[in-house]
Amino acid sequence: MNHATSPILPTPIVKKGDHVLVVGLGKSGYAAVRFLLAQGVRVSVSEGGRAPQLDAEKIQWLQEKGVYCEIGGHSSELFGKVDAILLSPGVPLALPALAAARARNIPIFGELALARDFLKAPVVAITGTNGKSTVTTLVGDLLKAAGKEVFVGGNLGTPLCEYLAGPQEAEWVVLEVSSFQLDTAGLFRPRVAILLNITPDHLDRYPSYAAYADSKWSIFRHQQPDDSAILDGDDPEIARLLAEAGANPASPYAISARRFVVGERTVGSGAGMAGAVAQVRGLAPGASTEEYNLAGTPLATAPNSHNAMTAIIAARCCGCEPTAIRRGLAAFQPLPHRLALVAEVEGVAYYDDSKATNIGAVASALEGLKQPVVLIAGGLDKGGDYRLMRDIVRQKVKAMVLIGSARQLMAAAFADLIPIQFAESMAEAVGKARELAQRGDLVLLSPACASFDMFDSYAHRGEVFRAAVQALRSRPRDVRGGGRLCPIMEALVA
Repeated sequence: MNHATSPILPTPIVKKGDHVLVVGLGKSGYAAVRFLLAQGVRVSVSEGGRAPQLDAEKIQWLQEKGVYCEIGGHSSELFGKVDAILLSPGVPLALPALAAARARNIPIFGELALARDFLKAPVVAITGTNGKSTVTTLVGDLLKAAGKEVFVGGNLGTPLCEYLAGPQEAEWVVLEVSSFQLDTAGLFRPRVAILLNITPDHLDRYPSYAAYADSKWSIFRHQQPDDSAILDGDDPEIARLLAEAGANPASPYAISARRFVVGERTVGSGAGMAGAVAQVRGLAPGASTEEYNLAGTPLATAPNSHNAMTAIIAARCCGCEPTAIRRGLAAFQPLPHRLALVAEVEGVAYYDDSKATNIGAVASALEGLKQPVVLIAGGLDKGGDYRLMRDIVRQKVKAMVLIGSARQLMAAAFADLIPIQFAESMAEAVGKARELAQRGDLVLLSPACASFDMFDSYAHRGEVFRAAVQALRSRPRDVRGGGRLCPIMEALVA
């Protein structure tokens, strides 16, 4: 399936004197405006949000720069009278005003499409449903450990347009790339393209899971034979797409927890785990297998061991020496809210995995855990099928505490497998998880849902969880245990 949203783009994609409409005035959109103004481009802005929700200083700055601002909606009239349209990642592709622009053959693109004409350094681009931020950060750290000048950003941290507007001093640009960004990437060609995994997510935006998977796979679309493609051969959806794609234009490297076996075939180039040792082979003809011992680091177990193998190959493709890579691996610290240990209270470990906003992320976290788990989950539903987690929940989870607007849906998926309780707040959820857990168990916040029904962001959710865990130290345990069972569980035990 093709997610192209415009005709073949001109060369250069934008030029001095063009009238470009920037749609969306978030962090990426605002950076795009600054970049385009620096190119001598006439800029207008269309923002669907209301004026009170916007940064007054930014609006004033735009007005001072002569940027026309359409606030509170998107008019087909404005979209139809510009030379090109630059979309911010979160803008729906089905916006009616965009349909009017397509009818007039107006090019529509996102900031990744600008890389072809304006980016001076080669790109390492990382996408996937889960693990993007960790791998992006780790690749950047490994390149820095090797003494290279690196820009790390994109969907993580600093927008690409902000870097494009500066002096561009990096030797390598490492970008976290979302499916939304890939949908409008034009002829974007990363020198090293990484696809970590594909599991159901953002089905409120895409018409089908196949459309979402196709969007992720498009990261390889414009690569050439001297580029590198790194992917997870253990991922069923990636294995299917790889089989359908036939010969890939880039040099493929496969990651596999089963060492060098993907499905029923042996991988010639790639990485696998032998205990806590990442083994990499096939980086050059006749080269021996390289080993990277991850024991004693946060990268030693799944899913971070997969992340480490991916980052090692990427760093080697960028010319980093093994000694420098080993130094970077030893120094790496996990990002906040991604399987991070908060505390151990009364012999129970509490982990914050608030960034796990889809079912694939939760399944990946559970697969790497050895202790019995009391899972805190729930939030704002994103359209995923929670039943896809039944097998891993049956294997790893002893009880569940559910919060948020999706809790009834989640309870229906798991009520016949494990005890389930409902909580009205994060503090109540942590308290109930404490009563359900025993010494040696693990309490995991891994929601499988968005946070916006109860919190400002996944980070806010994680911080509230952390505060609730820390408060346990000063609150005696209710030895009676208990808490109200969810209605579905009450019906089952009645």
